[in-house]
Amino acid sequence: MTHGIVFGTDGWRAIIAEQFTMENVQRVVYATGLYIRETYWQEGRQAPLVLVGYDPRFLADRFAQRAAEVLIAMGFQVRLADRDVPTPVIAYAACAEATGGALQFTASHNPPEYCGIKYIPHYGGPATNAITAKIASHLNDLPQGFKAPSLELKKFDFLPAYFRAINERIYWDKIRQSKIRVACDTMYSTSRGYLDRLLEENGVPVKALHNWRDPLFGGSMPEPRFEFLQELSKLVPAEGFDVGIATDGDGDRFGAIDELGNFAGANKVLPMVARHLVKNRGMSGAIVRTVSTTHLLDRLGELYGFEVIETPVGFKYIGEVMRSKTVLIGGEESGGMSINGHIPEKDGIMSNLLLCEMMAYEGKPLSQIWKDLQEETGFPVCSRTNNLGLPIAAQSELIDELQCKPFAKIGQARVERLGVSDGLKFYLDSPNWVLVRRSGTEPLLRIYYEAGSEQRLHQTMSEFELQLGPLMEALSAKHGGTVRKH
Repeated sequence: MTHGIVFGTDGWRAIIAEQFTMENVQRVVYATGLYIRETYWQEGRQAPLVLVGYDPRFLADRFAQRAAEVLIAMGFQVRLADRDVPTPVIAYAACAEATGGALQFTASHNPPEYCGIKYIPHYGGPATNAITAKIASHLNDLPQGFKAPSLELKKFDFLPAYFRAINERIYWDKIRQSKIRVACDTMYSTSRGYLDRLLEENGVPVKALHNWRDPLFGGSMPEPRFEFLQELSKLVPAEGFDVGIATDGDGDRFGAIDELGNFAGANKVLPMVARHLVKNRGMSGAIVRTVSTTHLLDRLGELYGFEVIETPVGFKYIGEVMRSKTVLIGGEESGGMSINGHIPEKDGIMSNLLLCEMMAYEGKPLSQIWKDLQEETGFPVCSRTNNLGLPIAAQSELIDELQCKPFAKIGQARVERLGVSDGLKFYLDSPNWVLVRRSGTEPLLRIYYEAGSEQRLHQTMSEFELQLGPLMEALSAKHGGTVRKH
């Protein structure tokens, strides 16, 4: 019996006090400790060091304290964070010296009532499916009656080492010379005191919003999407800032607002930063993106002569590639990015700073850099994601049905080929495509669109959802749900 604990794309997440309880946390931590013991603790060797961190959520610090106590009872050395810490910060710490990895208590961008726990191995990136499976295999191995003693633990500051690493990777002189003015929304997240402080300490004028801890994230979602960045989008043009930047709840995702108050998500920022790394830094390497991320990256790969690698959704797949070959940039449309020389984990702090560096080199507003990129590539694209409510039990059935009887056309556009690496991807005439994926953890069907113009985008969205509607209605009714947009 596993008490309903199921690992998703990036660890285990659940609602606090419903399933995310001290008892279940102890079970997951003990299982992870058994994996660490098998993998890193050879007979006769010193017990490995394990790091423990947490985000600003309700009780996350208490869960982290309990995890540290369990690990110490199992014989490990432990460093517990002295405050809530961004995921990329503790990921960097996990690989900066010899460790058995880190445990991070976070539900990332999920609503405030959720908490989560993810294991970060010694290489500083997401755990692979194979590692997660081994941890899951130990979920029933917690000894009956096991109880770790309560301890007074000395806390550890993970900030200094991360700051040294970032200051080596960002060209601050160029940013300072540009006189760029930055507005920063840390969204009550772990990046407060990190992203804003890095800018301040390096002489960059910055105005910070929501830079204090709030476990309820201001009553909103700690996700750097346009709908949750309304205050930032108004502030930037109103007060003449050059750019607005933001991170999610644990600091691993990014979002940006241009000088006009328009949102610049990953499908815009990733290609612009990739171009910057080649044009202004002279870097090279493979371009790695998830199946749901813009094909403008493919166009850049074609122009630069770089390999382009498509992975399933989840940064763990990008991280695997980054550990095996030289990667210029790895990214996903949900706001994750890392580059060559950095950790194989998404880092919203570094990503936002790279965006500022790019603007400093180009000496142009963000909106103009985006226009320049589209003109240079001859590849204008628009992207959108829709979430349609569909019971979890119906999602696999829908994908199976579509795979057995795929649409030959979407409206009048012929489907040229079908991709099945993660969900179903309908390739139309370039650069147009549609991807359907099940959430698996939420009653949502995710549909991703990319097209060569806003008009074509809206046309494809309307036609595809019209064709999909009858099948969704039938399956939703079968499983006792209703179709709705989110």
